[in-house]
Amino acid sequence: MKYIYLYDGTFNNLLNTIEILLKEKKRPENILSNINYQDNLFNKCVTITNSNTNKYRIGVYRYSKKIYNIIYAVFLSCEKNKELIIYYFLLNAFKHGEKIIYLTNLNCVSKSIKIARYVHHEAHKMKGFIRFQELKNKSFFAIIEPTNNILPLIIHHFEQRLPNENWFIYDKKRDLINIYYNHHSYLVNFHIKNNSLLYSEDEKEYEKLWQTFFKTIGIEKRKNYQCQRNFMPKKYWNNLIEMRDEK
Repeated sequence: MKYIYLYDGTFNNLLNTIEILLKEKKRPENILSNINYQDNLFNKCVTITNSNTNKYRIGVYRYSKKIYNIIYAVFLSCEKNKELIIYYFLLNAFKHGEKIIYLTNLNCVSKSIKIARYVHHEAHKMKGFIRFQELKNKSFFAIIEPTNNILPLIIHHFEQRLPNENWFIYDKKRDLINIYYNHHSYLVNFHIKNNSLLYSEDEKEYEKLWQTFFKTIGIEKRKNYQCQRNFMPKKYWNNLIEMRDEK
């Protein structure tokens, strides 16, 4: 019988689950979110509830900033067994302490660092790929479809860039939206249909001007499409105004 441990899909509850398993010296076959888990006859499922976590003083603040950044990035990744990777990373972190991030000979450490770099790299790229469109109520709306769940990592960037505007960034893949309204951010799950959005009357003109600018600054004889795709992968083109004609 395989023991599968379930958590509620949140980062804090995942850390609570892992720490309880480590303190009770249990080795899970897998750790999965109960949101997407499908039961089968060969697995024994154990759910970690709030009553379980009350036995220990647990929280994200016990980790150093470097360790926290790595395991949080792994949690936001699209990696299939990310929870188990974080489990083994923290198992070794409790043994070796802060120097765990330098023990890259350990598979769980090297894999965690590699995944974290990939997630942060995509988050950095996405800051330049977001295109806001003006809605009728004069707020701004942008759609993204990243490989990883990088929305929580880029919110602070736009809070600083657009502090006096009201804006929304919608992750279409995950039905996750960040609402920035009246100098406060709210990250919530919400499904939006494209045809339900009401854009301002000037938005079409803004888009035409941006497309004209994009075409004008390019030198026809020096176009390098391979280089362009390296810096601007085609998977992001759906939501780039200037690439609609190219696609």
